Amino acid sequence: MKVLLAMSGGVDSSVAGALLLEEGHDVVGVTMKLWGGDSDTGCCSVSDVDDARRVAQQLGIDHLVFNFGDDFDRHVVEPYVRDHAAGVTPNPCIECNRHVKFDRLLRRADQLGFDAVATGHHARIGRTADGRLTLERGADAAKDQSYVVHMLDQDALARTLFPVGSIDKSEVRRIAAERGLRTASKPDSQDVCFITSTGGRDTFLGDRIEFRPARVVDADGEQLGAVDAVEMVTIGQRRGIGLPGGGPKRYVVDVDVDGATVTVGDEQALLDDGLSVVDVVWTDAPVAGEVLVQASAHGATLPATLTVGPTASATGDTVAVAWRTPQRRIAPGQSVVFYDPTDTRVLGGGIAVRATTVRLGPPTA
Repeated sequence: MKVLLAMSGGVDSSVAGALLLEEGHDVVGVTMKLWGGDSDTGCCSVSDVDDARRVAQQLGIDHLVFNFGDDFDRHVVEPYVRDHAAGVTPNPCIECNRHVKFDRLLRRADQLGFDAVATGHHARIGRTADGRLTLERGADAAKDQSYVVHMLDQDALARTLFPVGSIDKSEVRRIAAERGLRTASKPDSQDVCFITSTGGRDTFLGDRIEFRPARVVDADGEQLGAVDAVEMVTIGQRRGIGLPGGGPKRYVVDVDVDGATVTVGDEQALLDDGLSVVDVVWTDAPVAGEVLVQASAHGATLPATLTVGPTASATGDTVAVAWRTPQRRIAPGQSVVFYDPTDTRVLGGGIAVRATTVRLGPPTA
């Protein structure tokens, strides 16, 4: 099989290449040039591209660089800025996977005559008894990345390979060291590539939008403090919201950008009975009923019931999630992923939208 291997410059994609070659595939490595600005974190630095190129040399495969900067700006950076300006908390790495690292790369692979695209994600692709493809958690539970690739449907899964998804991370590093790959001991990348460690999110957004101060109020509307930038506040936040120390624990339960108001409350006020999820993409057919729901990359899955809305947009279904027991509110803009009751198989996922209710309770010390 002719395989286009996405090489980020990390150990996982490096070992993915070695395993593909062992299986007899015709492999070509590619590194995607995405962010053209300053980058000292994530997977877009100059050193990462150099590592990918050098590993390709070690593996004896060709290495290409695709400039997808325009796609990255349009689908990742610009929405990231717009969302913050609207008081929404986006997940740029998932949007990069959705629009660039899979959709855009798969289309380029098709144009060049490749049979499949491979990445170093820790996830697995299986098949049901009737031949339908499944997206499943990686073998290493601590490194599982099925959450961040939940948007892959049947068509994408049929043209995707996850060579390291069935082995533990320790085994990945052992294979890399055994083969002398330069990335064997390289730390994992965790950060957003276009947010520098020196400037941070405040600097990046402050250069692109005008921050607006906001009141911090309780559920009765009484002002308790103030923040310098309402656009930087997110649901569930406790620190950095302009409140004096020593009082009861308070958390952000609502962000009203237009009204320049941040509402805070105790932990009880953070709880919701459910939420709405839009732009839902299903791995296969839509699913209703009892599922498990995960709302952060390494968060716990929680039992809930899904109801699929009667209408769908061009970008996916709308789903109502009813928690079995009330749970902390999920910030609008975050990805919400549905797993089967065994907690092993991805069913689909979408984007949380703003909650409409606030559960009030007495202050908590």
